[in-house]
Amino acid sequence: MGFVTPAVKPVRIVSSLFFYSKSTIIGMAVAVHRSSSAFVLSLPKAELHLHLEGAISPATVLELKKRHGEAGSIEDVARLYRSDGFNGFLMAFKEVTGLLRTPADYELITYRLMEQLKAENILHAEVYVSVGVCLWRKQNFDAIFEGLEQGRERGERDFGISLLWIFDAVRQFGADAAMEVFQQAVKWRDRHVVAIGIGGDEQKGPPELFRDAYGYAASNGLRLTAHAGENAGPESVWGALNLQAERMGHALTAVQDPELVEELATRQIPVEICLTSNVRTGCCASLPQHPVKDYFDRGVMITLNSDDPAMFNTSLTREYQITQDTFGFTNEHMRELARNSFEASFLPAEKKLEFLNLFDAIAARA
Repeated sequence: MGFVTPAVKPVRIVSSLFFYSKSTIIGMAVAVHRSSSAFVLSLPKAELHLHLEGAISPATVLELKKRHGEAGSIEDVARLYRSDGFNGFLMAFKEVTGLLRTPADYELITYRLMEQLKAENILHAEVYVSVGVCLWRKQNFDAIFEGLEQGRERGERDFGISLLWIFDAVRQFGADAAMEVFQQAVKWRDRHVVAIGIGGDEQKGPPELFRDAYGYAASNGLRLTAHAGENAGPESVWGALNLQAERMGHALTAVQDPELVEELATRQIPVEICLTSNVRTGCCASLPQHPVKDYFDRGVMITLNSDDPAMFNTSLTREYQITQDTFGFTNEHMRELARNSFEASFLPAEKKLEFLNLFDAIAARA
């Protein structure tokens, strides 16, 4: 546990508990069907740990390059997306975000994402936007946000998808930069911005640095998430709990601390599991070594997520299928995980109840 003081235990919460351009969306949907069972596809799902910029397909990357007068090929993008290791992933993420320069770019990738969600029976998504990168690049974020919202509105109209934004700060940029991101979140909180978070390199930005920024966000009505225990030890997860994070991204290394796992289970802190991501970044040595089943068996409230699906060549339905095929989750277990995804969402209570009732009606027939 190190030097971090364990978070105070509140009352337990009880719970019952990608991607291509429009020209290739049909092919993508066929691929999803081929790699996933009919049962997995039939489950209504929400995704809670999904990075907008990490869901940009190779085809859309090429479209953006052409839009901005840059040369490139699908092979170039494929090589970029094959980058292994955590630092390799961060560099690929940086290169791709460098192609996002105008509000129209952000509208395009938002709309394409929602098209992809529709193909996988994902009814609701809470999507991270790397606002910290936008501000670091000195972009006009007011204009960019209008592009994001135009894409979201079109996607909601055309595909019936519910989407909320999470504004993500880059932890290695420091606490002052995070505060600027959270101030933007407060500014737009009445326009589908529901939460804030910190991502990036935990070792260069431990959670303790962001105590004031998180306090500011909470006091202004925003919900709190944090990437933790991805490329740092369990002390990072303890630190995120002390920031009052309501959901935990990854928490891979929590397994090293039995007291911490018990804390997560007792408090029913939702953990956003990202199997393929953890292996591709080298944070987990192999799929069979992932603690997902251990967490589930010990009562941790887990959800399944794709993280950066285009960059990691995965999808949410594939993550569900991997969980069942690799770890022996039963169909009933899978129903519980899918229901968790709505239960752990930051939707308003009335809307969450609507989704849960819809889920129960559909899952009973799956």
